[in-house]
Amino acid sequence: MLVNIFPAQSASLETTYRDYLAKKGLAESDPGVAVGQTAAAGILALRANDGRVPNPLPPPFTGDTATGVWRPTTSYQPPPPPSGAPMATPWLGAVPCFTLQSGDQFRAKPPPALTSQQYAADYNEVKALGAQSNSARSPEQTELAYFYAGKSGSNFVLWHRALRDVAAAHVNNIDDSARLLALANLAMADALITVWDTKKHYVLWRPVTAIQEGENDGNAATAGDPSWQPFLNTPPYPDYTSGANGVTGALTRSLALFFGKDDMTFTVTSDYSEPPKKTRNYNRFSDMASDMVNVRIYHGIHFRFADEASREQGTKVADWVFGHVAALR
Repeated sequence: MLVNIFPAQSASLETTYRDYLAKKGLAESDPGVAVGQTAAAGILALRANDGRVPNPLPPPFTGDTATGVWRPTTSYQPPPPPSGAPMATPWLGAVPCFTLQSGDQFRAKPPPALTSQQYAADYNEVKALGAQSNSARSPEQTELAYFYAGKSGSNFVLWHRALRDVAAAHVNNIDDSARLLALANLAMADALITVWDTKKHYVLWRPVTAIQEGENDGNAATAGDPSWQPFLNTPPYPDYTSGANGVTGALTRSLALFFGKDDMTFTVTSDYSEPPKKTRNYNRFSDMASDMVNVRIYHGIHFRFADEASREQGTKVADWVFGHVAALR
């Protein structure tokens, strides 16, 4: 599977694979190898030409400069995304889902109007707590912001490491472990497709644009600040809803459904260089989901309503997966 998706890494993947077989005392002719290859071939055939990497790629999507509409943002510090980047993978929301009927099945309801009290409250919250300088964040909030400050790829590593660690600590056979990993990954994948459908549908501007343009949004309770910058560089896609919260909501709900309870002790490890503590201990799966809602506000890259709507989407996707993937019940 990996060699097919990442052909440029085929040599290192083959070496890792053969070293694994050797350490386990397994030969290439082992029947289990054939079972795995057959399963992989079936999935590759099922997902062939599914549009996850269109060829040719569609034209870049850059939104609009109208009030309330997402447009490319400017990075003020390394690392990338580059300044003015168009929306990343704008086609993702239209990719066929693994379990859902379509990417819009759990599309979020419309975000609050720019003139609403809810928008003003969430605007002022992220303006205060998510600023790069002169922020109202407490030391504990800043520490949490650093803990989850990795780029998107790093967060996927974090989520999958947490999933594997929970499986290793609490599941005592390979059958149930495989089932947990399959169900959770199906939910996370479909949650991401769902979020991208919502992003492309509403195309809501990010806090950095909203706050810099705050005097033009028609809301007297949202004072603008043209010099405002977020704690982290803003990723190149619309605000509503949040990818990180959709995936975290799907993961934590999947774990709660699999074990039949929310209360369980587990540890999450950060790869980011700044936090003084590299691990965080949780006693409930839902506590991790709650942290992710808050942390994207501390990062200055999402409104609270976008985080909460996305967490709800991830939860709904996980419920659907566990209720409809009959072969894995």
